[in-house]
Amino acid sequence: MSTARGPKSSPAQPSRHEQLAGEVLRQFRQVFNAVKTHFQQVEKKVGLGGAQVWALSVIRDHPGIRVTELAQAMDIHQSTASNLVKGLIERELIVSFKDGPDKRVVRLKLKPAGTRALKAVPGPFEGVLPSALHAMEAATLKRLHTDLQALLTELRADEEAAHVPLADM
Repeated sequence: MSTARGPKSSPAQPSRHEQLAGEVLRQFRQVFNAVKTHFQQVEKKVGLGGAQVWALSVIRDHPGIRVTELAQAMDIHQSTASNLVKGLIERELIVSFKDGPDKRVVRLKLKPAGTRALKAVPGPFEGVLPSALHAMEAATLKRLHTDLQALLTELRADEEAAHVPLADM
């Protein structure tokens, strides 16, 4: 009998639909393992999580950035950015300061230890997946976006999870 998801077959002889679903599942495993391996290498090398490294690189590239701007640059919730900043301040990798006419505005800057940490990081600061996505052609990204949206709909995925850095998963 055939369904909208493809024909049923015996376990010994999977249908082409089942074979293709298995191939795509293996591709997702490869993606997740590449991401996980990169973050493990970063943590082993510098003792920081991937999101912390990315935040450090954004702060380095934008001295005086505000926490809200950091959250926007990383496409994460402001509360997540605040937690990252708190940890980086505690580790003495960044400093927060108040500058300008509105003394309530907190700005961030790298300390020398933060610069040293970034110099030791292997691979792209933002992670291998964002780096690979930025390197792809627009037409490929559009197809991927459409197809992943269909998958997310099928999964009934939590939209809030879209703003959690992969390194924190």
